[in-house]
Amino acid sequence: MTPFRNRLWNPLLWPRLIALQLIRLYQATLSPDHGPLRHLYPYGVCRHEPTCSEYGKNVIGNRGLAIGGVLTLKRILICNPWKEPDAAKVMKILQ
Repeated sequence: MTPFRNRLWNPLLWPRLIALQLIRLYQATLSPDHGPLRHLYPYGVCRHEPTCSEYGKNVIGNRGLAIGGVLTLKRILICNPWKEPDAAKVMKILQ
């Protein structure tokens, strides 16, 4: 990985950095699993590990905004209470 200062000078990485900052902002403000409301839910809200926002942050950081954005959107669309968590598949994608 290049140092953060070098990333700021590369305009091709700006969309990825903006997307990662938006995910961090969501986690810090609105997310019931990561934000200020997490104390109201001691066992968390999402039963999937990692949560969709953590998954999105990891996959966008590793694979870029185009591929990572598609994988994150796919995860959000199929994520529901009736779906069984599949940690092995998630870890394979994150590698």
